Amino acid sequence: MANKKIGLIVGAGTGLSASLARKFSGAGMQIALASRDTKKLSNLVDELGAAVYSCETSDPKSVRDLFSSVQLDLGDPEVVIFNASKRIRGEITEIDVEEVRDAILTTCYGGFLVGQEAAKIMKRVGSGTIMFTGASAGVKGFPKSATFAMGKFGLRGLAQSMARELHPQNIHVAHVVVDGGIHSEGTNSFSGEGEDNWLLPDAIADTYYHLHTQHRSAWTWEIEVRPWVENF
Repeated sequence: MANKKIGLIVGAGTGLSASLARKFSGAGMQIALASRDTKKLSNLVDELGAAVYSCETSDPKSVRDLFSSVQLDLGDPEVVIFNASKRIRGEITEIDVEEVRDAILTTCYGGFLVGQEAAKIMKRVGSGTIMFTGASAGVKGFPKSATFAMGKFGLRGLAQSMARELHPQNIHVAHVVVDGGIHSEGTNSFSGEGEDNWLLPDAIADTYYHLHTQHRSAWTWEIEVRPWVENF
């Protein structure tokens, strides 16, 4: 384990995060998973031998403790992926203000906290990759989705600013706009719509790994992934 490169996925779950964990683990990395609810990760931990940590992404101390624990247990992470988010749907006049605050802190402020801690390590090391999972809501504000739009627009701005600051320091920062629905076991075998209407999580994970392995002469700071039948 001491000789393996480390990949940390924050906001880990059983969907896209699981595919990311399998992809990077298959490439020889030791995987660390962080989540509010670590119980749901037990099967993935058993499958990959991943390390698991409890983390509240909107709490600065919790995020600092996460990175300290990963460094102590495994080493400096070479790849950090921020995959946490929370959405509250509802009419702008009706949505609960405290739930909105919590969602934005999780989705955007949490990204800042994780990105900051990752950058501190990678600046010292002199290299690394930080990736943020975005969404359609980060480029298009939909009705009754103000909370998710605010969180994801903010996350996109964070990623762009960090990329412009850190790329010249040999730290690759990338923002992945997931423009469409991600297939999962809960979508009833494509719900009669056909595979082409969904993003497959393993295919998205391939894109993340490609971003990590890009040569720095042609780094991508942002990419959109969508099913080929998805409307722009």
